[in-house]
Amino acid sequence: MYDELEFKNCDHSKDPILSCALEGVASVAAGIKDASVVIHSPQGCAATVGAAYDAHEVDFTRRKIACTRLFETDVIMGASEKLKSMIREADKTFQTKVIFVIGTCAADIIGEDMDGICKDVQPEVNAKLIPILAGGFRGNSNDGINLGMQALLPFIKTGDKIPNSVNIIAPQSNINPTWWADLKWVKDTLQFLGIKVLSVLPYDISFSDLENAGRASANILLSSDAGYEFAYKMQENYKIPLILDEMPLPIGLNNTAKWLRSIGKYFDVEEKVELLIEKGEEKVADVLRKRALMIIPRYRNTRVAVSADATIGISIIRMLFEELEMIPELILIRSNQTSSKKMLNDELEKLKIHPKVAFGVDGYQIQESLENSDIDVVIGSAWEKYMAEEIGIKAAFDVFSPTNRDVYVDRAYFGYDGMLNMLEVFANDWERAFRSKKINFELY
Repeated sequence: MYDELEFKNCDHSKDPILSCALEGVASVAAGIKDASVVIHSPQGCAATVGAAYDAHEVDFTRRKIACTRLFETDVIMGASEKLKSMIREADKTFQTKVIFVIGTCAADIIGEDMDGICKDVQPEVNAKLIPILAGGFRGNSNDGINLGMQALLPFIKTGDKIPNSVNIIAPQSNINPTWWADLKWVKDTLQFLGIKVLSVLPYDISFSDLENAGRASANILLSSDAGYEFAYKMQENYKIPLILDEMPLPIGLNNTAKWLRSIGKYFDVEEKVELLIEKGEEKVADVLRKRALMIIPRYRNTRVAVSADATIGISIIRMLFEELEMIPELILIRSNQTSSKKMLNDELEKLKIHPKVAFGVDGYQIQESLENSDIDVVIGSAWEKYMAEEIGIKAAFDVFSPTNRDVYVDRAYFGYDGMLNMLEVFANDWERAFRSKKINFELY
């Protein structure tokens, strides 16, 4: 059992890390190619929708966003007609198969009947309207992903199951700055094993791909922060089992092998899986033997804090403890999911370690935790790196999003290459931390 931290005077958030539900809903819409967005909000909220498209690397020429641009008079007097007019205009202009009609905090305050408005306007437009209330009152960005994905459920069609096929769910709920590289690793691995990826929900898919998702023979969730409700509903409504949901994701040698073997057993491709594991472990050992002889002695018994989302934060602990011989003293998780708490507790019980833990942390709580812990190294984002420098912690690894690191080539954190990618960041940040910045050179 972990030792859960308590914070005084934290009735409100100080330096929130997660954005509001609007960005989560928008990240679902951004993953569907033939969809557009009408946002019922002041103009500033349109920037939040734009940030969701940024996370999917969708450029401006492919974004279809319309905003009702609510003013004070609209909030006081109501703006139903303004929204109806914008829906009609968006339908003519964008000509997409689907329009997500998203209400924000302002629409929530007005008490706008989003469902009723869409029902009234639906006969006048060609696009299918999907109304969602996604104001900040509804939760954070992970809650928004859940809201957006729940809205997709009615459009998935039943059909004959395709053998050895899967849907991949919620890959974007991941703080690897190049999370799409993790997605590619999963897709490439499944392809090697002869398993067809039917759809990725929701990333770079058409609405017809979404409709076809009901024919998969299994679902794989790539997040421990969002997507569970959607996956369990698909299991209930479409008889598609969610597999691998109770184990950490494939980060490090042991977690990767366990994750792969579970797939191999489910799809009866165990021989191919063992080949992947053998080659992957051989590559990691070979690279570390040649280029990183000091990496394990360097980190042995180093007291480490991990500040991350549940997706990577839980999955990285075994690698740190068993494979790098670090001592996880502090684990700070950005989200606050019941399922994640259980998974973390199970993992710590198996490892027989008892770090201090906090869920749903904001910036203030992260800094308080770091200041009150005896830590040698912090593994987190650029934010935690600045905090560590301010507190006086010597080394911090800037490995998660938001990061200061320039990224030109996508790098996975999942799998065997992913472990090497992460260790390369660790090693370079360690060297920089202990490199003297006060050397004086004299010219003779």
